[in-house]
Amino acid sequence: MNEPSNQPPSPALLQILEDLASGKTDVSAAAESIQSGSPESWAEMQVVPGATVDLGRSSRCGFGEVIYGEGKSTELMIQIVQTQIAAGQGCLITRIDSTAAAQIRRVFSNTRYNSSARTLRIGCGDESLEPIGAEGHSTHVAVVTAGSTDAAVADEAAETLAWMGIACDRIDDIGVAGPQRLLSAVPRLRTAAAIVVVAGMEGALPAALAGHVATPVVAVPASTGYGANFSGLTPLMGMLISCAANVAVVNIDAGFKGGYFAGLIANSIATAKSDEQ
Repeated sequence: MNEPSNQPPSPALLQILEDLASGKTDVSAAAESIQSGSPESWAEMQVVPGATVDLGRSSRCGFGEVIYGEGKSTELMIQIVQTQIAAGQGCLITRIDSTAAAQIRRVFSNTRYNSSARTLRIGCGDESLEPIGAEGHSTHVAVVTAGSTDAAVADEAAETLAWMGIACDRIDDIGVAGPQRLLSAVPRLRTAAAIVVVAGMEGALPAALAGHVATPVVAVPASTGYGANFSGLTPLMGMLISCAANVAVVNIDAGFKGGYFAGLIANSIATAKSDEQ
């Protein structure tokens, strides 16, 4: 049985249905508009020199468009952020260097830059941009590192969760070289809605951890390790062939993807709980 979507319909879709109900359009025209993308939906896209900003992504997908900062000029990123802020959407920029971040922070008043994660968040108004701790939140995501050298990738995942408004429980340096560290963390891990595990070297931690929890585990292979790590290919392959059935894998060093995927899981659970109340 298909569950109804928890996301609100887009303004463009509402307009099509209102036109249909009022008789301004007929069923065939409404169906064609929904299938092909109606002219009303174009209002959710704002064109700036060098980019087309997708302002409708939040209504379609639950969260707004994220800016990949590497390779983009500071001027272009500022224009995109201005467009998003004007639409009432907070912003997340990933893979941004410190120079560009400093320039953007001079333009916008409410920002948070994480140099380790290489992320910059810009809030609307004076909303808090501090990460949300797991304490007091029944629905949260755990972000785990196998070793301290995996911290930068985990930081990107944690900052992504903060942008999504998802509480995060951070657990560091519990890799398989000292298995007792993992075992001591299992009770905390079992309370999470989803777990992001960042591991380099041979990438064994996600599978070892997944066997202890009834929870989706999002494995993020890290490029940390000696030569046979092959810049993250070895842990990627190990995670992909994991025997643990509750492990899904994202790209090498993709902390954003890991955090976002886990955040969607947590958000769906939180929404379901809210609907039940």
